[in-house]
Amino acid sequence: AGVIFEEVRKRGLKVAVAGIPKTIDNDIPVVIDKSFGFDSAVEEAQRAINAAHVEAGSADNGIGLVKLMGRYSGFIAHYATLASRDVDCCLIPESPFYLEGEGGLFKYIEKRLKENGHMVIVVAEGAGQKLIAENMKEMGQDASGNALLLDVGLWLSQKINEHFKKNKTTINLKYIDPTYMIRAIPSNA
Repeated sequence: AGVIFEEVRKRGLKVAVAGIPKTIDNDIPVVIDKSFGFDSAVEEAQRAINAAHVEAGSADNGIGLVKLMGRYSGFIAHYATLASRDVDCCLIPESPFYLEGEGGLFKYIEKRLKENGHMVIVVAEGAGQKLIAENMKEMGQDASGNALLLDVGLWLSQKINEHFKKNKTTINLKYIDPTYMIRAIPSNA
């Protein structure tokens, strides 16, 4: 983009040059409808959500927990949730949540299990980072310079299991992380 810009400027042309980063998270804050691969990612996320629903529905107090991509924005989790008839709770980085007390996640899970006998939770990888950061030390950065995130899916599954064990309620939680399946599929049309 830089080389093209310099050539355009050298020729005195009125041309704008924009670089679009490679991301399937749809987290580019410019005027585009969808980033490349976003539709494919949402479509593949549906398979994981469907599997979580089948697993959760086949056990008393079954909980299907699906962690989807979305470091700083929950577009994949949000759109996959909207497209699904099976998600009871979607946690994204843009909306903080808490576990304990009225309005907390644990109370909602208890209510949903009582009403329906099972539930599905979708969580974007960047959700709840402030909740778990106090329990873990700094994780560093990846090769691209992005902050390494703590695994909210594993942490959340552990916290849910601990909560229900403490309350002497048996649950059957299945945790699904389809990240590499989603990244590895060919793009749809």
